Amino acid sequence: QVQLVESGGGLVQTGGSLRLSCAASGRTFSDYGMGWFRQAPGKEREFVAVISRFGGSTYHADSVKGRFTISRDNAKNTLYLQMNSLKPEDTAVYYCAATSRGLVHSLNLFDYWGQGTQVTVSS
Repeated sequence: QVQLVESGGGLVQTGGSLRLSCAASGRTFSDYGMGWFRQAPGKEREFVAVISRFGGSTYHADSVKGRFTISRDNAKNTLYLQMNSLKPEDTAVYYCAATSRGLVHSLNLFDYWGQGTQVTVSS
């Protein structure tokens, strides 16, 4: 079992930056691959980025490549998402998730989810 709590969301202007954090507790953090997902109003939850257990491999959705960077600090049991050059299209609730299955990026393969943090980008 692992518990996840996101933080760092807020309101930012187009072109601005935010850094999201996801604090994990419970079992050993390094046992899990970690991912970020987001859900905009009226839309399905979608993949944003994923990182392997020790941070050696990452994958980012095409919509955020070059702007967002996923990272982790296993000593702090924390996952991060650095978001730069934000656009109104990035407005969504952002969720972190954990998987024991490796470097995957399908929602149904993630075992644990946080409650989400709101990111709003104004035009």
